[in-house]
Formats: sequence, structure tokens, C-alpha cells
Amino acid sequence: MNGRPAATGQAAVDQLLEVLDLDHTGETTFRGMSPRVGPQRVFGGQVAGQALVAAGRTVDPERFVHSLHGYFVRPGDPAEPIDYQVENVRDGRSFSVRRSVAVQHDKPIFFMSASFQRQEQALEHQAPTPPDVPGPDDVPTMSDRLARYPERLGIWGQIPRPIDVRYVGEPGWVRPGDRPADPHQRVWMRIDGKLPDDPLLHACALTYASDLTLLDSVLSVHGEVWGPGGLDGASLDHALWFHRSFRADEWFLYDCWSPSASGARGLATGRMFTADGRHIASAVQEGLLRRVGD
Repeated sequence: MNGRPAATGQAAVDQLLEVLDLDHTGETTFRGMSPRVGPQRVFGGQVAGQALVAAGRTVDPERFVHSLHGYFVRPGDPAEPIDYQVENVRDGRSFSVRRSVAVQHDKPIFFMSASFQRQEQALEHQAPTPPDVPGPDDVPTMSDRLARYPERLGIWGQIPRPIDVRYVGEPGWVRPGDRPADPHQRVWMRIDGKLPDDPLLHACALTYASDLTLLDSVLSVHGEVWGPGGLDGASLDHALWFHRSFRADEWFLYDCWSPSASGARGLATGRMFTADGRHIASAVQEGLLRRVGD
């Protein structure tokens, strides 16, 4: 560690854009890198976002991603590059399907199927937004919350923070006993700077963000926390559906809850709403959850 404070704002966003800007190594192969400072294993949202970049670069730009389904099969090594291999499963009149595999040390660490669709118009409806949720300016910033828990800061005080995350309730990294049980975890998010106008890039940024807090909703049901005195976890799979157009650099509410936990696995689901109430995406994830020390 170099002891430098975490990059935030546009500087951190620019670093994220570098991470998502893959090298084109062949007709359907790409290579990505991880941030220079980060956790001991590659963040799941990063590898999912990069896999979507790779898949999207092989698709007609007039077709937009509407869903992705991925499995995390091995932990990624952040010190090594990640190679992405994209298979063209189908190009139809309306849909294109791609399979994107992330490889390190000649073994897959993650694979994803993603579907892209040309724009069409038909039926339109959505479920109502959660009622009585305070806005992003009415809840503490991440810096405000971290100041209360310096012992929980650790590496999070040094890795880049390209996403402005504002918890409506208590986050999962507070001290054991400081988190009341809550069936929902609600978080305001936005990319903490300006993104280019590329819809694929916004979808990749949202994919990155969707893995940040989703699994924490399983712990929230029980008032549990991450780390010492709590649990450790890892994503097993991740699914995301994009419903409406959006900008990831504008505020959206991530409303997450967990319908079930058993067998050391927890299921979490979430919906994303723009500040004006448009339902832009839905996510589902299962994760492995074990007591620290088990």
C-alpha cells in the first residue's frame, strides 16, 4: 500500500473508464486489467462489466443490451490481466446473443451470456417506486459514514471510488451490533463524474455498480455485518435486466431485498429507479455466505 487517499470524483471515474477500455487482441478476443490498488481478488462487478464490454463490441451498435446472466467460477487475480473470449451465439433479425468468457491462467474465472435487441415499441408498465425514501441529498455521504468507523476503513480508504454511494439505512460494514435488522437495503448511486454518451458504456457502468451492495441485503434481514464479528461472502452468479434508457452518471435508487437464505447461500434481488421514478433495471444474485472463521 502506498498510503495515498482513495481517488474520487472524475479522477476515479477516469480510472474506471481505463479499466473498462479493453485491448482488442483478436477478432473476438480482448484483454482487460484491474486497478493498481484493490482487494485481494478481482471485484465481481469489474469482471462482469468488462465481459459486457467485450460482448458489446462484437454487436451492431444499433442493438442495445437488455439482459445478462453470469457465473463466477474462480476468484480473479488482480495482479494479472484477464483475457475475454466472445462467442457469437446468434444474430437474428431483432436479437443478438453473445457468450463472453473471462480467462486467467488458462482457466475460466467468469462466464456470461448477454442478449442485445434492436429498439422496439409495445406494451408499457412498471411497478410503483418505493414510497417515502429520502433523496440522495438527505442521506449521509460515504465519507460521512466512513468517518464514524475508521477501523473498518482498511483498503477501502485507498482504492478508487468511482461511484457515489449513499446508504439510506446502515451499511453492512459497520460494527457488529450497530446495524438494525431491515428487510430492505436502499442505496442511492451514481457514477461520480461524467461518462461519454455511449449507451454500452453506461450499461457496463451500471453492471459494475449492481454488484456493490446487492448481496448485503441478505445480511440486512438479520442485522448482520461483513468482516470480524460477522460474515464473509462471495458472488456465485449475477443476472441483470435493462428495462429503459438511463445515464449511470445520474442518481438512481437501488432497492434491494432478500427472499431466501439457506445452506450458506443467500439470494438477493434489486430494482433500480431514476430520481424521477423510472424503473431502469432489475438484478438478481446468489452468494456464498459464511461466518468469519468458519
